[in-house]
Amino acid sequence: MFAKDVILEITKAAQGLGIEPAALLAVADVESAGIAFTAIDGRREPLIRFEAHYFDRRLSEKERAVARGKGLAAPVAGAIANPKTQSARWHMLEQAAAIDAKAAYESVSWGLGQVMGAHWAWLGYVSVDALVAEARSGVAGQARLMALYIDKAGLVPSLREHDWASFARGYNGPAYARNSYDLKIATAYKSYAESGMGAPAGIALLRKGSKGEAVAELQRSLTALGYPLAADGDFGLATTRAVKRFQADRALATDGIVGPKTAAAVQAALASHGRPWNLWSRLKGWLARLFGRA
Repeated sequence: MFAKDVILEITKAAQGLGIEPAALLAVADVESAGIAFTAIDGRREPLIRFEAHYFDRRLSEKERAVARGKGLAAPVAGAIANPKTQSARWHMLEQAAAIDAKAAYESVSWGLGQVMGAHWAWLGYVSVDALVAEARSGVAGQARLMALYIDKAGLVPSLREHDWASFARGYNGPAYARNSYDLKIATAYKSYAESGMGAPAGIALLRKGSKGEAVAELQRSLTALGYPLAADGDFGLATTRAVKRFQADRALATDGIVGPKTAAAVQAALASHGRPWNLWSRLKGWLARLFGRA
């Protein structure tokens, strides 16, 4: 799994999309094996993958001959194996950039989400250099790039609904099942969701007996989602039943307790109804005031 600072930035990007952090964390984890950076000559750089067939089709005839002679370009995908180590990939990129920098940067998938540089114009960047600068700016930049691609590709609903096969087809390509990409995403999601990763730490659970404005906000939210409740701020039997019904409808553990997974599901459901909302940030503020930490 990622370090805490990486989880925080991916969580922010997920909240911007109105999806569960665990879903976006799962995508990043599968794409980058839980690693956000590599060390290249003393620099922290994002993970990359150089695609020689992309490079080949972007070169002039003269440049292509040079690149093929150096083992940097080929007309068929997979004809030139991508180096196993990141240092070798960055060295390959440097060699390619010496021939044609624009073509080289377009032929690389960048960062946590492994977004191809070739998509720079489609994603709204002014140049491929701008996309690369985003990826190299830090974890936040990598997370923004990944989220931008997912949003632009229309894949947010698939993540929100946990339709892993649909997401895999759009993000990894029609042959996604050959490497079980959808199953890997599902497994990673389950791991992050069950661990509570992506939800701010230190937040008390809401359960039967809880009282206050945090409970009232939960009740208003459940009412908006079709589970009518009086917003009295008292987590009693009626609220417990509503929470359990909400959990059952979304294949969550029906324990009647609002923890990280249920709160994230409420957030995602509200976002899908056109009401982006962050339960955890509100709860954090209310609890801080309650215990004198605000």
